[in-house]
Amino acid sequence: MRHQPLNDQALDQLFLSARTYNTWSDRPIEHALIRRLYELAALGPTTANTNPARFVFIRTDAGRARLRPHLNPGNVEKTMSAPCCAIIAQDMEFHALMPQLFPSRDMTATFAGKPAVIEEVARRSSTLQGAYLIMAARALGLDAGPMSGFNAASLNADFFPEGRWQANFLCNLGYGTDDGLFPRNPRLSFEQACMEF
Repeated sequence: MRHQPLNDQALDQLFLSARTYNTWSDRPIEHALIRRLYELAALGPTTANTNPARFVFIRTDAGRARLRPHLNPGNVEKTMSAPCCAIIAQDMEFHALMPQLFPSRDMTATFAGKPAVIEEVARRSSTLQGAYLIMAARALGLDAGPMSGFNAASLNADFFPEGRWQANFLCNLGYGTDDGLFPRNPRLSFEQACMEF
């Protein structure tokens, strides 16, 4: 039912016990679960429903081998052992799909000939969509390990040579293990991070 707080178990799974995982069980993630994951993540709000995020789900040995050279050394082992690594990218021509995504209004003038606006919306909203993907993964019983330690230029040249899509960040997905799990680092207090008026 809408507007009812989630119970403590759900909050624990989504936030309190959820962690950034670095080691993974060998339990695979099936295509149906990847599809469900996307379908949930796609429902989150974006600027004017632009939905600029694009997702590349790497689950095969061949895909991992292709991704490996673009990773920073500290991210290789955990990514190669993850059942899936998602490249969260942004479509720099997302506005071409606005008639489909925002059919009630002509959004041409909002984006046409405005590369700075396109860049800002693409970056902000694709990052939001990547966060929705993480929360959807947790909601579906998966663990996530988001990271930014990779060579974006070489990855883009390899995976997106046409230049329309651009990598934002990576996120390993699977069933995490406690091996090598670091203690949770501190967070800022409400008083440090928030203001009310």
